[in-house]
Amino acid sequence: MTIPDFQTLMLPLLRAVSDGREYSISELTDHLAKEFSLTEEELRETIPSGKQGLFYNRVGWARTYLTKTKMLEMTRRAYYRITDRGRQVLSTNPPRIDMKFLERFPEYREFRERKGKPRKPKPTTTEEALQTPEEILEDAYQEIRDSLAQELLNLVKQSSPVFFERLVVELLVNMGYGGSHQEAARAVGRAGDEGIDGIIDEDRLGLDTIYIQAKKWDAVVGRPEIQKFVGALAGKRAKRGIFITTATFSADAENYVKSIDTKIVLIDGKRLADLMIDYNVGVTIISTYQLKRVDSDYFGNG
Repeated sequence: MTIPDFQTLMLPLLRAVSDGREYSISELTDHLAKEFSLTEEELRETIPSGKQGLFYNRVGWARTYLTKTKMLEMTRRAYYRITDRGRQVLSTNPPRIDMKFLERFPEYREFRERKGKPRKPKPTTTEEALQTPEEILEDAYQEIRDSLAQELLNLVKQSSPVFFERLVVELLVNMGYGGSHQEAARAVGRAGDEGIDGIIDEDRLGLDTIYIQAKKWDAVVGRPEIQKFVGALAGKRAKRGIFITTATFSADAENYVKSIDTKIVLIDGKRLADLMIDYNVGVTIISTYQLKRVDSDYFGNG
């Protein structure tokens, strides 16, 4: 049997967890492989990079989209179970769940947007023929990155406060602040210190200090919390600070920061996940592709 595409796997995957139990992604992959009667040879097929099994990759993408639309929920790392929405969807006995089906959910439409601009709908085969290979590759890269960012943020939200503190330290060090990890160890973990969660040097020489507020929250961070942080900075005679949260900031909070002299950088959950990807915190590189073109100068001297 031909290996099914990831959209074909969505409904069978959701049915596989319909009993409400918690399942690991490996258990679901094994279950679906049996359901589709895949051979050992088919299960050994890999994606072009050779770094991951093709079927495993497709199950992973089916799981990603079901999670994005809140039909599945991550209970812990690599474990999932059905949600009330997932049960409701199954109760309607849909013949198929695919990208078109997912468009009815606001979470999916939100996921399809990036940096405030609507993402183009996933092209059909005919539309793909009108795109350049670079455009197709760029769209695919951005979709993988968006999915990775959301998964990272979910895992960070499930982590302990101590883990979150270590993550903030590692991220800031990788971004060039505080020198080494040992030198930056004082960066976070001073809860209750007059409204300051931690401090970190802007450079290895300690010529300037940046104060940090790090909150692993789900609620929207409003203007009052930022005002408290600004007041704490004033008590330290500090002019710069970073407020990091796994949540989001209200528009009032963002406008307040723009109106004051104190330099406050707001890092919400989405930006935190993007920075983790950019500075290799909690992620690992599985493939690297280089796009090359003909060097016209090389051939222009002959």
